[in-house]
Amino acid sequence: MTRDLTSLFDPVSVAVVGASDDPAKYGHAVAAQALRAPDRRPVHLVNRRGGTVLGRTAATSLGDIGEPVDLVVISVPGTGFEAAVDDALACGAKAIVAITAGFAEAGPAGLARQRAVAERVRAAGAVLVGPNCLGIADNTTELYLASDRFAPGRVALLSQSGNLALELQLRGAPHGLGFSRFVSLGNQADVTLVDLVEDCARHEPTSVIAVYAEDFGDGRAFARAAAEAGKPVVLLTAGRGAASARSARSHTGALTTSADVVAAACRDAGVELVRTPREMTVVLAALAGGRRTAGRRTAVLTDGGGHGAVAADAAEDAGLDVPELGAPAQDRLRSVLWEQSAVRNPVDLAGMGEQRPLSYADTVRELLAADEVDAVLMTGYFGGYAAAEGGLGGGPAGGSVLAEGEQRAAKEIAGHLAATPKPLVVQSLYPESPSCRALAEAGVPVFAATEDAARALAALTGRAAGAPAGVAAPPPAATPLGDPSYHGVRALLAEAGVPFPPAREVTDEAGLLSAAAAFEGPYVLKALHVLHKSDAGGVALRLPDRDALLAAYRRMHARLGAPSYSVEAMADLSDGVELIVGVQRDPRFGPVAMIGLGGVLTETLRDVAFALAPVTAGSAEQLLRGLRTAALLDGVRGRPAVDVTAAAAVIARVTEVAAAHPEIAELEVNPLLVRPDGAVALDARAVLG
Repeated sequence: MTRDLTSLFDPVSVAVVGASDDPAKYGHAVAAQALRAPDRRPVHLVNRRGGTVLGRTAATSLGDIGEPVDLVVISVPGTGFEAAVDDALACGAKAIVAITAGFAEAGPAGLARQRAVAERVRAAGAVLVGPNCLGIADNTTELYLASDRFAPGRVALLSQSGNLALELQLRGAPHGLGFSRFVSLGNQADVTLVDLVEDCARHEPTSVIAVYAEDFGDGRAFARAAAEAGKPVVLLTAGRGAASARSARSHTGALTTSADVVAAACRDAGVELVRTPREMTVVLAALAGGRRTAGRRTAVLTDGGGHGAVAADAAEDAGLDVPELGAPAQDRLRSVLWEQSAVRNPVDLAGMGEQRPLSYADTVRELLAADEVDAVLMTGYFGGYAAAEGGLGGGPAGGSVLAEGEQRAAKEIAGHLAATPKPLVVQSLYPESPSCRALAEAGVPVFAATEDAARALAALTGRAAGAPAGVAAPPPAATPLGDPSYHGVRALLAEAGVPFPPAREVTDEAGLLSAAAAFEGPYVLKALHVLHKSDAGGVALRLPDRDALLAAYRRMHARLGAPSYSVEAMADLSDGVELIVGVQRDPRFGPVAMIGLGGVLTETLRDVAFALAPVTAGSAEQLLRGLRTAALLDGVRGRPAVDVTAAAAVIARVTEVAAAHPEIAELEVNPLLVRPDGAVALDARAVLG
């Protein structure tokens, strides 16, 4: 249910409990910030000793204020925190911002205190941010309740790190990046990241939501809120290097890391996942302008072959396409460029920009008009002629006539952009020059580094080709799996429509021979209750008849002593490709599917893709097509193509089963054999959690 956070971001009145004249105390910084807009709303300062704080009379308690207070900030020692919360609720507070630390982050006892406080706040119909947070700010309502000042803008910043918030401010300033809101998440005892994303999605002055989070809480709910936000969400998180479950009991567990799960959730939800504060700044600077395109076909424009080649590589590394332009577009470019100019893509002015800077504007116009171009990346030394120092034209003014021509080109480029929704991103050796500043003022992102410009442009384009979209709702919970044995799991999957070869479980030689009589060879013999059976010698393949089956059984039983075995009809492996499909239940994001190249080399090759489960057949096929070894599916070296559609349908059924059984921690089919005439599961296992 969507929560009303009006009293949090636009309160009628504010009180700061723990306000202080001591600059070393956080209550001093928050009180000083709160007083920046005294005419917007009443601001009450509370200090248990009374007196004056920051030149204003301080109340000794909330009760002494004598009137209701809508929002209360609490910055007091932990021993007085609960009493301060009770006082806030008693004076009618509908929102509390808890700076005080020493709760869940301090251990079980602190967690218990935190939960008790959150329950009291919710019971009173109020909301609480924190505890252990650094405050909030809303530039759109003149609410300043954090120690830092945030330049106004259109980015809402939700962060678990105050230092990172400060870094983003400093990095964003040269790009004109500003913030509509800031919330320090703290321990999220009551108001969660999901609540804040949903509220910022409704906040018209916010055009981009930036998140730094280590604790997602309900990760699936976060992904769904981001997918439904209707505006870009950019995520920076930590913990990419550590595997989430290192005592994994399946290939799926061994191959799935926390980073894989977060990346899958972000891709499905359309969240821009970044790795560093610098990358986040680049992406935010691009997205804050609001200009986006659905395609990834990029034209690279340069006045130097080296810059163009490097930019084209950077664009492709960022997931963009740099296609050769069609004949009509090339002809139009030739009509405005020199004969020696390159027009295929990258487009190289070949020195024309040095003599006629307006050629940049003419070329941008033609590229934006080309049907096969979704976006333009301009790279090189544009801006150098108008640069005041170190420019290309020489002299303190940066090149006189050429400088004037370059600045005119910048204005014309801005005009061409106004007539189209297609984005332009610029990389320049002179990003602070007047020409580049003119572009930036027109909403063109300008960067000094080529890779930054390419990453920014990638953020402005649509999803990568073949990327699944949307966060699937979990299916209704099914009857819990009562028999997690190999044959029990086979039966569960078979009931859902997953095909298997005929098989029987046996415990002795008589049962073995009876099973062999039930279907024709060749046979497969598997030792059950043995993890990674192939490595342990617990699988015998291509047993042509009953005698070979019996001999294999005796050898295997003597070596492994397994209590039971599975006798199965041997599938035709010729012309087949072995895949793996597994689902692991993540504590934050729920069931996560892994799809990839399977068989005994699964962990060695590590050619896998991830998605939130359940996945549709269409999404499964897209994931398969994105594998490094996807060419195997279409046939190589004379082998026929396999039935990818059938494989995708089986994958969808497996993930649906796993998602409907919350008691299953891991479910895996490996291998899933895909042949030209269909797909069949050859092995399966489940781990109950």
